[in-house]
Amino acid sequence: MMGDRLELYNNVCLECSRITTNRYSTSFSLGTRLFDRPTRDAIYAIYGFVRFADEIVDSFHQFNKPELLALFKADTYKAIEEGISLNPILQSFQLVVNQYSIDRHLIDAFLQSMEMDLNPTTYDRNKIGEYIYGSAEVVGLMCLNVFCNGDQVKYEKLYQPARRLSAAFQKINFLRDIGEDFNDLGRVYFPNVDFNNFTAEQKLQIEADIQSDFDAALLGIKMLGSNSKLGVFVAYRYYLSLFNKIKRIPPNKLLGKRYRISNTKKMLLLASSWAGVKIGLI
Repeated sequence: MMGDRLELYNNVCLECSRITTNRYSTSFSLGTRLFDRPTRDAIYAIYGFVRFADEIVDSFHQFNKPELLALFKADTYKAIEEGISLNPILQSFQLVVNQYSIDRHLIDAFLQSMEMDLNPTTYDRNKIGEYIYGSAEVVGLMCLNVFCNGDQVKYEKLYQPARRLSAAFQKINFLRDIGEDFNDLGRVYFPNVDFNNFTAEQKLQIEADIQSDFDAALLGIKMLGSNSKLGVFVAYRYYLSLFNKIKRIPPNKLLGKRYRISNTKKMLLLASSWAGVKIGLI
């Protein structure tokens, strides 16, 4: 009976992570629904954890953000060590961390990047590499732990492509969110770029870097198993479509609007991605 109640509690917590994913990111949840059930549930748990930490540093301006993040960090490690939390998001996350043996270093690096976001800054090349690794690449590696499910040989083979895909996603987010990051939060994530004088040449250099990440990532996507390939490929196609849209926008227009992909376009990308995977093109 006690085991049944714990299972019920875990399911309720997982539902909180699923709702968090669906409410905060229709695009991410679209790809996540294409994973098999165990994979899907684990990715919901990872996203919920990441989203709540990100909300602390990006949204709760009327509260003591450093104190909130420190409390969230302490509660995260306590949940992982004790195997239980009354925070449903952390309960879901610790279950996944412990089931899939997610390395503590990945969690440390992610939370460190959140701490970096507490203070407005202009990143140099060394710092931005550290930030992207912690804010995005380690999240991709957490997901890769789930996709590989203990297959260490496969994990090592896909380690670099997973990092490159996550980096591409993050850099596109930087371009898409330039207005909010620069004007509202005082952050400049691209080294040696003055967004008051953002040039076409600078934008092209950034885009070439992102395209290189995409090219490397696609090689890894092709090696994923059936539990995850379609979902990751849909996310890749979505961000590639957003990237192509952003490439057509003049530099001076990026600061004034947050560009998106329409729901109709997303459905078309989903259908064509499904067909590509099913007939073996991917």
